[in-house]
Amino acid sequence: MDIVCLDLEGVLVPEIWIAFSKASGIPELKRTTRDEPDYDKLMRWRLGILREHGLGLNEIQETIATIDPLPGAEEFLDRLRRKTQVIIISDTFTQFAAPLMARLNYPTLFCNSLVVGADGEIKDFRMRIADSKLNTVKALQSIGFETIACGDSYNDLAMIQASKAGFLFRTTKQIRHDYPQLPAFETFDELYDGICAALSE
Repeated sequence: MDIVCLDLEGVLVPEIWIAFSKASGIPELKRTTRDEPDYDKLMRWRLGILREHGLGLNEIQETIATIDPLPGAEEFLDRLRRKTQVIIISDTFTQFAAPLMARLNYPTLFCNSLVVGADGEIKDFRMRIADSKLNTVKALQSIGFETIACGDSYNDLAMIQASKAGFLFRTTKQIRHDYPQLPAFETFDELYDGICAALSE
């Protein structure tokens, strides 16, 4: 039995931190997992910048309220879910993702959580499990699923490479160059066709 594992940001919705970087006028926050493979290091750096500027969850959620899924993402996901089981595995947080899930017709999401003070300050973050994308794929495989994975960033590579089939979607030139063996798609139609081909194997 097959199950498709999709990244969220950069694949189905815009990068939240890039949107917040623009809204807040803090260019440093544009840095994402496309630039920094170490997610723990990246998040601690982000939290330091938020504290420095006196910003917290409320301000980020105001930006998230203005974000729509990428054009075609909702239709792609609905079409794919009619074809097979789909799980979104993301390094984002429940406090960020909830309104976005509503706009994607509530797919299954595995993600992490934030530790937030009464004043809205983001004090820390809690990862669901270590190496969550890779270990989630391995756990699914251990209960009889064959996984097909797709993502756009460094933190997606482990789950892509561990799966029966894996794809890059709208990734960077550097990642495409470093991993030429991975099929790389730019449109949802291409991605859907690639997944369907893998499902038929």
